[in-house]
Amino acid sequence: MDLPLRFLLVDDSVGDQLLAAEAFQQLRPDCVLTCVSSGAEALRMLRHQKVKPDVVLLDVNMPGMSGLQVLEAIKADPKLALLPVVMLSTSNAENDVQAAYTLHANSYLVKAPIFEDFVAQIETFLDFWQKSRIAHP
Repeated sequence: MDLPLRFLLVDDSVGDQLLAAEAFQQLRPDCVLTCVSSGAEALRMLRHQKVKPDVVLLDVNMPGMSGLQVLEAIKADPKLALLPVVMLSTSNAENDVQAAYTLHANSYLVKAPIFEDFVAQIETFLDFWQKSRIAHP
């Protein structure tokens, strides 16, 4: 029996966390979505949990430690460097996208502003990671 896919969402917006949780529940209730509100909290969790998430979803614009700083810290840590990180942000600024890929983000998604579009975006994302997991057990 396959274990459920595990995702860590790092986003300072509680509203965005709730929207993501609703989308995940609607699309794939068998997935585990953990939400944290800061980069520092995410790094603490990642460094101390024995079971790592399958994918980290990371907002770019957060107070304190930005998503790009969190991404840089993840990729610099040998125990975390291979974790897939997907940037999920409202920012479509070219410099944010380039910085994310320069720091080895696996993907960069601009959050759809309409909930139905966001759900479709999450569905595509979940399908990709499910198929990726099947292809690479």
